[in-house]
Amino acid sequence: MDNRAEVREFLMSRRAKLTPEQAGLPGGPNRRVAGLRRTEVAVLAGVSVEYYSKLERGAIAGASSSVLDAIASALRLDDTERAHLFDLARAADGIPASGRARGRTPRQPLARPSLQWALESITGGVAFVRNQYQDLLATNALGRAFYSPLIGDGGRTPNLARFQFLDPASRDFYPDWERFAEMCVAIMRAEAGRNPHDRAMQDLVGELSTQSETFRRLWGAHDVRTHGTGTKRFRHPVVGELTFAYEELLLTAEPGLVMLLYTVEPGSPSAERLALLASWGAERPATTGA
Repeated sequence: MDNRAEVREFLMSRRAKLTPEQAGLPGGPNRRVAGLRRTEVAVLAGVSVEYYSKLERGAIAGASSSVLDAIASALRLDDTERAHLFDLARAADGIPASGRARGRTPRQPLARPSLQWALESITGGVAFVRNQYQDLLATNALGRAFYSPLIGDGGRTPNLARFQFLDPASRDFYPDWERFAEMCVAIMRAEAGRNPHDRAMQDLVGELSTQSETFRRLWGAHDVRTHGTGTKRFRHPVVGELTFAYEELLLTAEPGLVMLLYTVEPGSPSAERLALLASWGAERPATTGA
């Protein structure tokens, strides 16, 4: 991924999404661009049109934090979008992105027993660990039952993005498939911005772009987001629909990895179905891998 192109397309896409009215500016007729003009962003950010145009061409190296903050405010970027802009600027300056280390991240199931023990100790919900490539590296017992459509019989490390875009079974597993697709790509976009030179991420993006028109379209939108917390619906082939609340936790001992916890409201229909899934999972033969 070309850092200058990433900066250019990200800024242009954010500018195109913001209307003059949203920015507190008069709209007026005969506007020839979607969203704001470069001159309007420059005025809102308090920089010259020439300087903003330079930034939007991708020449962001050396931009100060105050300028980046002003641009983020002018474009009404949310916290994730602002962090993404700063990550792109750090990459242009050759500085490791803040928040998560750039070091090598595991692509295979984790070998550290204590982390697997921690996962297995969680029995009331689905718990799993993934990396920035959406590889499913480790799960608890309930997670293996829940993700059985993705994990299959083992072999290649399960990958949430490949399942989402390349496996027809995902359309049944995710009732809100389009929303999940947008989330998946936006999370990968944010991860890629932390290290635009990550060859493994480039290869995955290339593979999915080649094989999925939807992925290609969403990747081109330059939307970014973090996982954080919220709710999700799933349709499991054994127990039916499940509604989970989810929380994402960073693993400080494993930079670049996150643990996700999916839990259900006590006494809800989803809680009954999750208990049924746990029973079904306990009766299945033990499997290896994630």
